[in-house]
Amino acid sequence: MTDLAPLRRALLSVSDKTGLVDLARALADRGVELLSTGGSAAALRDAGLEVRDVADVTGFPEMMDGRVKTLHPVVHGGLLARRDLDSHRDAMVEHNIGPIDLLVVNLYPFEETVAKGGDYAACIENIDIGGPAMIRSAAKNHAFVTVVTDVEDYAAVLAELDANDGQTTMALRQKLAQTAYARTAAYDTAVSTWMANAIGQNEPRRRSFTGTFKQTMRYGENSHQSAAFYTDGTDRPGVATATVHQGKALSYNNINDTDAAFELVAEFDPAESPAVAIIKHANPCGVARGATLLEAYQNAFNCDRTSAFGGIVALNQPLDEETAKAIVEIFTEVVIAPGASDAAKAVFAAKKNLRLLTTDALPDVTTPITTYRQVAGGMLVQDKDTGYVGMDDLKVVTKVAPTDDQMADLLFAWKVAKHVKSNAIVYVKDKATVGVGAGQMSRLDSALIAAKKSERMAEAMGLPQPLTIGSAVASDAFFPFADGLLEAAAAGATCVIQPGGSMRDDEVIAAADEAGIAMVFTGMRHFKH
Repeated sequence: MTDLAPLRRALLSVSDKTGLVDLARALADRGVELLSTGGSAAALRDAGLEVRDVADVTGFPEMMDGRVKTLHPVVHGGLLARRDLDSHRDAMVEHNIGPIDLLVVNLYPFEETVAKGGDYAACIENIDIGGPAMIRSAAKNHAFVTVVTDVEDYAAVLAELDANDGQTTMALRQKLAQTAYARTAAYDTAVSTWMANAIGQNEPRRRSFTGTFKQTMRYGENSHQSAAFYTDGTDRPGVATATVHQGKALSYNNINDTDAAFELVAEFDPAESPAVAIIKHANPCGVARGATLLEAYQNAFNCDRTSAFGGIVALNQPLDEETAKAIVEIFTEVVIAPGASDAAKAVFAAKKNLRLLTTDALPDVTTPITTYRQVAGGMLVQDKDTGYVGMDDLKVVTKVAPTDDQMADLLFAWKVAKHVKSNAIVYVKDKATVGVGAGQMSRLDSALIAAKKSERMAEAMGLPQPLTIGSAVASDAFFPFADGLLEAAAAGATCVIQPGGSMRDDEVIAAADEAGIAMVFTGMRHFKH
């Protein structure tokens, strides 16, 4: 393989014409012959550049509504021919095939068509065939051919031509070839994923995954682990699409926790009232509604002030100045909200390391999306937990029925429990968490831990009794025995929400009746591992 490869002839055929004319003019100024197709050729001619149609080179016109234009031996021979083999050079001469040294292609806007809700026929027509074929040919022959699929790589190619007397280096061509193969893989992934959904194939025999690099992490979960952040191309509001206003770079754990926080706070409709979620290590340490955003934050903070230190704060309404002032009273890693006032930003400006992220909207927690988790040798794929229960879905199973206020707290607790690692127990009073037990091997232990943390918090705040007195409690899955429910009753809970479905439901219901507490079944569980 040679290191430097001359660039004398380029084929430019792009759907996204951003920067096309500037690139083509820069190439022409460097003596590069330009070939092009369809709209790209028209755009170049309109800019006053001399360009040759691929149809003139191949001797075949574009046909079948543009489906056939570059699928021709003269094009692929020009891309695939090895310049160091006599047999390849002889074939080029015999069949009048000119070398193509640079290929600039971006593909039909298939992903954009799907995102805009295009129907089946429109999506099919936006599947590019000739583009991926040319990209793969050029990338395979990167020993001699430079292939560009991203607009952001235009400048690098021009810089190399200037630095190397009209030639590109092997290092750049290898890098661009890798990017090119990743692009065609991502494109095919988008097509196959769309088609599986379109034809109702929930479990296709083969499934592809893809991502676009966003940033390098300093490290992963721990300092000895390398990590990077990739986006999946969707526009779901959240950490991947947010605007970062200030603060140091987000870490691996920051991104994971911020996503958890924003997805949780989005459970609460901002049109009803402000809500705030504080997350630590992917689990909520405080969630609350309030008459104001400040009140919601203070109530969430009072659930577990110790764990809130160094946490992630998510809000369901734009951040205001008063709430910002309260947040900066303790060390906070990240704040994410659907907007922030200039006054709030000014408050945060004094905290240089505090990250402030804003989005245009909250994520729609009812929208079905697919989630992925890697395991050794494979990938687990499932629908995101968008399960929802309302008042009409609940079944009262005890002699005592919840009051309206209790029912409101039960439903609040249920929404929070959905976002707590199993086994999850969540105590709520007046639409604010007052105790959270997460990630224990025993549901009884989760109930005990949540109650104990509430006791400690009450002592720290100088309260006469734990806030779990008179609370509602949610369990993300059924109580397999009555002991967990009895522990909640001992902590002062007066009502319980749980899925039901245990072999010992009758025993648990009897225990609730004996304790004089109300209990409702949802018929749905919310395991989160």
